[in-house]
Amino acid sequence: MNENFFLPLLLIVPAVGAVACALLPDAKIARMWALTVSIATAGVAGVLAFQFDWAGSEAGGNGRIVYGGGIDALLQVGTLNFGFKLAADAVSLWLVLLTVLLTPLAVAASFDSIKERQKEYYGWILALLTAMLGVFVARDLLLFYIFFELTLIPMFFIIGIWGGSQRREAAGKFFLFTFAGSVFTLVGVIYIGLKCDTFDLDQIMRFVRQGGFDDSERFWLFLAFLAGFAVKVPLFPVHTWLPLAHTEAPTAGSVILAGVLLKLGTYGIYKLAIPIGLLAPGTNVPAFPTLVHVLGVLCLIGIIYGALVAWVQQDIKKLVAYSSVSHLGFCVLGLLALNDVGVGGSVLYMINHGLSTGALFLVIGMIYDRYHTRDIDQLSGLAKRMPVMGFFFILFMLSSIGLPGLNGFVSEFLTILGAFVSPHLGIGFGVIAATGIVLGAIYMLHMSARVIWGPLKTPAHDDAHAHESHALHGSQADAGQGTSPHHTPGDLNGREIAILMPLAILVVVLGLFPNLVLTTIEPAIQQQITKADQIPQRANVALAPSPGTPGE
Repeated sequence: MNENFFLPLLLIVPAVGAVACALLPDAKIARMWALTVSIATAGVAGVLAFQFDWAGSEAGGNGRIVYGGGIDALLQVGTLNFGFKLAADAVSLWLVLLTVLLTPLAVAASFDSIKERQKEYYGWILALLTAMLGVFVARDLLLFYIFFELTLIPMFFIIGIWGGSQRREAAGKFFLFTFAGSVFTLVGVIYIGLKCDTFDLDQIMRFVRQGGFDDSERFWLFLAFLAGFAVKVPLFPVHTWLPLAHTEAPTAGSVILAGVLLKLGTYGIYKLAIPIGLLAPGTNVPAFPTLVHVLGVLCLIGIIYGALVAWVQQDIKKLVAYSSVSHLGFCVLGLLALNDVGVGGSVLYMINHGLSTGALFLVIGMIYDRYHTRDIDQLSGLAKRMPVMGFFFILFMLSSIGLPGLNGFVSEFLTILGAFVSPHLGIGFGVIAATGIVLGAIYMLHMSARVIWGPLKTPAHDDAHAHESHALHGSQADAGQGTSPHHTPGDLNGREIAILMPLAILVVVLGLFPNLVLTTIEPAIQQQITKADQIPQRANVALAPSPGTPGE
């Protein structure tokens, strides 16, 4: 297979851009530089998408692009080697496209809100972009782990420097939770490298499918991977870092955290934890059915608990943060179904959640920039003053709750259907998960009815109230964010509409035409999980259908 040199370029462009951003002489130049570099990175990803054999992927052909770096090993200890090896199949490429879409929008959304230490801020955004993309295209297990861990550093500083009044606590909690879980994952990575005598993921997968690990080894490896990935998702009960991190992060941090960073956990479960640890060798049957049930129950608890806690929140941003705990429960439940329907719905959910929730955080940030509060009690009837904002807010809210015709519906439906028809889960899991959709509609509609509709009410109606609101809720202004609360804010400007419009279009397009994604990712999913009994020796060859697979 020919090597694709645009794969390393996908990482080189933002990495070089991040270093250069820190050396620029002017803050205004730095923000335009960051936007230009992030758009250039999106251009490289666009070339990769253009070169990718989507038709071959749909037909069960060779749906993968690779790069070996021309170097056998960057580090070699005995026969164990670590190399700069990259690859992208349909699933990872869709997540790459999601990442390069959200990052320029997040950068553009920061122009008005970030006023201090701008060169550092935009440099960290580009560094984070590099690390996130590296996770999705790494073909070496140790390289995957390095990129996975590198995402912690930029996000730690983004939250800790440019966040709200509790930014240091939020950043510390985020780092400690995710790093602690990743330590166990590192142990698993080292063990696999020593056992397989390589970190190359293709060779590791062949070793696993040929029964190279016994049941005990697979069990502990699964737990090691789960320790790192479940915190990142986050799966109940290791979710407690997320609401505070979301609430205190600046708008761009929340968008990237919800849109991409959480997907590193679900992607890791899909890419490594399930095929290496959970599946019996050469099959798509779980080796540990009880463990699947336990994790399924944790997903259901997260779905219901996250929805109920979101229902009682007074901070709009915290409400959306808890909704992510609920939504990502659906995503992991679909993966545990271990069938085409559930896993396909889960991957689609990763994309759709990134679009919908990322868009909601953008709109909430635009409201905060104007009123310096996210308190539902202090905001009402905003559609009267900001009808364009109200349109986007309602559209993304309806997408988030899974209105048929918008993108959230199909992915939620497929993950629940996958649980229904899965012999490993069953109808009970599907029924309980479906109640999470009802609860999601309740808390989202309740919040929207108060904030968007009703009589107009904002903190800026009197100066005393505005001063009080700014003191209580405007802590981000201490980091140089926001505008003065002493004027009457207007509707969204042209830049803000341009930021939201691509997401609004995709919300509708993927709602009406979900097969744009589903048909392309199916062969990759079958090769990875759902038809593991059909995996050939060459890991990059797509699979022929096998009869009797659950979910067909």
